[in-house]
Amino acid sequence: MRENQVTFRSGGLTLEGLLATGEGDSPPAVVCHPHPSYGGSMHNNVVEAILAAMWQLGYATLRFNFRGVGASEGEHDGGRGEVDDAAAAMAFILAQPGVRKDNAVMAGYSFGAMVALRAGYEHAEASRIVAVALPIGVTEATVPSGASKRLILVSGDRDSYSPVAALTALQNRIGKSARLEIIKGADHFFGGAEAELSRAIAAALQL
Repeated sequence: MRENQVTFRSGGLTLEGLLATGEGDSPPAVVCHPHPSYGGSMHNNVVEAILAAMWQLGYATLRFNFRGVGASEGEHDGGRGEVDDAAAAMAFILAQPGVRKDNAVMAGYSFGAMVALRAGYEHAEASRIVAVALPIGVTEATVPSGASKRLILVSGDRDSYSPVAALTALQNRIGKSARLEIIKGADHFFGGAEAELSRAIAAALQL
């Protein structure tokens, strides 16, 4: 799908992104990138695998650079301001012509999965959350009590940052609104497993 360069505001900052709106009447999806301190940006193989799944299902998408990354203004904020960035990205894509106002997905990978989890639960616009390689092994996942939004967790079975046991415990704590997909043989970076990752996300979103 063709993406166009865009900018949008997050508080007092201007952020850059790539927007794909498809043929119109498309549900929206925002995709958040991995940790900027380790080279993470919107140009990432896992981000692109998530996008591929969304495009297969006819979603309009917005991937973007968090504050302080690439041409986006500001500085890294440890996840706090980045949640605001994700919410601003969702508001921006929802305002685009031909984009529906329902069935919105907030998605992310690694650090971006943590941001997507928080932003998705905190903001009513997102009806579903896709968290790929949620780094629950090194950071506590913030899930509100009584969370009922549909949550799709995806991880590799060789990912020490996103261990299956911890994800299973989180899924059990949340209950029936959470679904866990495990990619066999994949580590945190999904090298060589991108197509399988896309298939798993697309299949889970259709259930």
